[in-house]
Amino acid sequence: MNGFDLVGKIKSDPATRDIPIIMVTTLTEKADRLRAVDAGANDFINKPVDAIELRVRTNSMLRQKLQQDELKLFTHNLENLVDTRTVALKQALIDLDKSNRDAIHHLSAAAEFKDEDTSSHIQRMAHYSALLAEKMGLGKVEVDLILTSSPMHDVGKIGIPDSILLKPGKLDSDEWKTMKEHTTYGGKILGSGDSDYMRMGTLIALSHHEKWDGTGYPSNLAGEDIPLEGRICAVADVFDALTSKRPYKEAFSVDKSLKIMSEGRGFHFDPHVLDIFLRCTDEVVGIKDVYKERSSVERQDGA
Repeated sequence: MNGFDLVGKIKSDPATRDIPIIMVTTLTEKADRLRAVDAGANDFINKPVDAIELRVRTNSMLRQKLQQDELKLFTHNLENLVDTRTVALKQALIDLDKSNRDAIHHLSAAAEFKDEDTSSHIQRMAHYSALLAEKMGLGKVEVDLILTSSPMHDVGKIGIPDSILLKPGKLDSDEWKTMKEHTTYGGKILGSGDSDYMRMGTLIALSHHEKWDGTGYPSNLAGEDIPLEGRICAVADVFDALTSKRPYKEAFSVDKSLKIMSEGRGFHFDPHVLDIFLRCTDEVVGIKDVYKERSSVERQDGA
């Protein structure tokens, strides 16, 4: 093994590659020196060796090696610190997101609290909406936003008097005008927040009662001027309203509810959104069964 081979072997081993090498040589040709550099030599001393020169160059190489080792150690410690802080930050964000979701759930439940027949409405409606969003090809982030934010669609009902909200009969024109204001109340309540959940919730609260033909409220939007999230939640909300008991009606069967909704295709509902919903009714019914209403006795026993 010659000197070039030795240097190459040392530099090819991860355990020794950072050791500085000074070649003591009789080489004077430029090509030979370039070959040595290419092999990994850090410096050269010509024979005969001068002891002082060797000591100076060796000390210089050792100082450079020490600095290199300190830099590597600093980089390693910094990477470990970044990894540790990143894990902690991710956990903090997970905890914060869970707190936000819990707050949204309680806020949504407060809006439905007056009417015990709608205690599971927000869960069903949220999962119907998320299912429909997924079937329409929306991304995971968008689907998750809809799942988490759609329960706030009726949060504005907090501002509607019980005499109107729980009236067993048909609302008169003035009462209906008051009832429709729950959309704008919801927009005002949620619009003060700046999180993605609140922004999505505001959008849904203000648009889930708009109709494809422009006869909805509060803004009489029509067609694709209605946000897609609002069009999705409109289908989910109406289906759950039809299949659930309300102060003014008994629950309709799934078949009857779907028939009624089909008659609103292109008038009340976005035709494309409704068609996709009708194609996944088995999954919709599965959600309905999972989040079915419990009786008052069951709710008290489970409290």
